[in-house]
Amino acid sequence: MHKSLLIDPDKCTGCLQCELACSYHHEGAFNPAKSRIKVFEFEHGATSIPYTCTQCDEAWCMHACPVEAITLNPQTGAKEVSDQLCVGCKVCTIACPFGTINYNETTGKVVKCDLCGGDPDCSKACPTGAIAYVDASWTGLDRMRAWAQKTQNL
Repeated sequence: MHKSLLIDPDKCTGCLQCELACSYHHEGAFNPAKSRIKVFEFEHGATSIPYTCTQCDEAWCMHACPVEAITLNPQTGAKEVSDQLCVGCKVCTIACPFGTINYNETTGKVVKCDLCGGDPDCSKACPTGAIAYVDASWTGLDRMRAWAQKTQNL
């Protein structure tokens, strides 16, 4: 059974602990600019929403990669980028409808959430429980649509 990140925007305080934990795990530095999860602020910080790769079932990034550098991790369900295969062409960044794949100028490769191998640091670091690692069936498009509708009415 796969798990995925469940984000509850109502619990997010915008503290950026998730970004710091992610950047430290992947880059060895506390640098939100190098994080694979981002906290987006609405209304000048009145509302904060973390967002990252949703590990789509129909992963357009994976299908778009011309060198097949993005593959499915069968244990975690994460779509992972192979540094050895990635040529840095950025086609996957264009294919991702959510903008959650980023180009790392230092390495010349793309980076995206890999669920930290099945133990996501962003979830562990979140002091309010705004990011939970749960059974994948507890998340989904219906929840995203409901939240999108709610934010349109703000």
